[in-house]
Amino acid sequence: MTLSLTLTLCQRSGAASCRGLQLLRPGSVCIGRAASSAHQHHPAINPTQQQQQQSRRSIVTMACVQQQQRCVSIDNINPAIKTMEYAVRGPLVARAGVIEKELEQGAKKPFKEVIRANIGDCHAMGQPPITFIRQVLGLVSYPPLFKDPNIPEDAKQRARGILDGCKGGSVGSYSDSAGIEVIRRHAAEYIERRDGGIPADWNNIILSAGASGGIKVLMALLRCPIDGKKPGVMIPIPQYPLYSATIAEFDMEQIGYYLDEANKWGLDIGELERSLAEARKTSAPRILVVINPGNPTGQVLSRDNIEQIIKFAHRERLVLFADEVYQDNVYEAGSKFHSFKRVMMEMGEPYSKMELCSFMSCSKGYMGECGIRGGYAEIVNLCPDVRAMLLKCISAQLCPTTAGQAVLDCVVNPPRPGEPSYELFAKEKAAVLESLRERAELVARTFNSIEGFSCNPVQGAMYAFPQIRLPPKALEAAKADGKPADTFYAFQLLEETGICIVPGSGFGQRPGTYHFRTTILPQPEKLKEMLGLFKSFHEKFLAKYK
Repeated sequence: MTLSLTLTLCQRSGAASCRGLQLLRPGSVCIGRAASSAHQHHPAINPTQQQQQQSRRSIVTMACVQQQQRCVSIDNINPAIKTMEYAVRGPLVARAGVIEKELEQGAKKPFKEVIRANIGDCHAMGQPPITFIRQVLGLVSYPPLFKDPNIPEDAKQRARGILDGCKGGSVGSYSDSAGIEVIRRHAAEYIERRDGGIPADWNNIILSAGASGGIKVLMALLRCPIDGKKPGVMIPIPQYPLYSATIAEFDMEQIGYYLDEANKWGLDIGELERSLAEARKTSAPRILVVINPGNPTGQVLSRDNIEQIIKFAHRERLVLFADEVYQDNVYEAGSKFHSFKRVMMEMGEPYSKMELCSFMSCSKGYMGECGIRGGYAEIVNLCPDVRAMLLKCISAQLCPTTAGQAVLDCVVNPPRPGEPSYELFAKEKAAVLESLRERAELVARTFNSIEGFSCNPVQGAMYAFPQIRLPPKALEAAKADGKPADTFYAFQLLEETGICIVPGSGFGQRPGTYHFRTTILPQPEKLKEMLGLFKSFHEKFLAKYK
């Protein structure tokens, strides 16, 4: 009998069978006589049956004791954690992992591999690393490589600069809590170049473990009830599940505003106003999150739209969180990335005095160094006293990973024209972004050619978020299976083709609509294969439930 079964038996037996088990305090148990005499209700059993029942009762009693001895149970952990969800690594992904293990063990499936289109993990999908980044990372990790004549001098110069900023000249040492100073300075210079010379203060740069680390610590800073109401965070729907998960974890109030699917997932100010007015009845909205380019929707906001958003946030006294981690990933002709900071500053006062937190990462873009966890937050116009509290808060986390900081330095301080690494760096960067552009077009075009699908252009980022119209019989089958319809569809897709996507219900969507997110990251031939499998599966699905 497994432990899970004995625990189930213990729970089912209730007070009657475990009457003699009394919890005095966490970790302290007193066992009475009821458990040992429960068989008295069944006098007509033979000795063998009696021995079996005594054995089972003994196992159940021991399990009850073990369960009661634990200081931590599902009933006394942080309730916010129990409500938290993260769809990108949810049940579908767990099942995909099981299927991969089954394939390794020789199980027969209608496919030979799992295609993980659920997460923006570039290198896992075959994207090669940028040579210059790995050379610098290798040098700071293993200084004897400085003797290697095959590594260009500019890579060595970057690595020396990083090591000179490290205590003891080693990336194995702690950095300042906000990050290595020279890298923060390079990040400020990068922002100035990006924004056409608008000044950036390196003291306002906080390095973090990916953009996620900066987002979470700044959200925690604003976790304060106002007039007895929970602080609220406005997030786009569909949204990136980091936000809904963090809001739940921090016991804040999620305030969703719908993006306009009919307008290439644009952001409508009327919808922001509706959402805010509704939220103020029960919460105290404090933060407006904007993801640009969009995840999971792939839109790129126009400058005019950004100006409208800034005016709205100023009027409603909201702190802007500009999630700009995909700023290098813009594909559609006519689309252009505009940073919120640049637009805000060029609008002049009073907007240039607004509080803004913007985020960048080395996990996306052309770099795709997801696992190394490097990123930054730029904090604009924050009160000096509040910034001091922020620095105190991050000091408790010691420092972000120094490997991630080194990779970020390569992103914000890349090879320049005339340096030995420049030509190869520029060629590799351009190749990655051009291939992503071609794949973005292919994905949208293919989905729009499939019956029942509609897909907006993938203007930027790394994802498509097509809408799918499911037949009534499929909706009925999903209901009978106890799953949202898009989740039901995604599970069947996984089991029959090995393609792992994320249902739209994991990101949020308008009631009555069904979507899913897929990355555009599989390499071109693999992507064509995946889309072919997708189309074939969907035709069979429609035939089954028509």
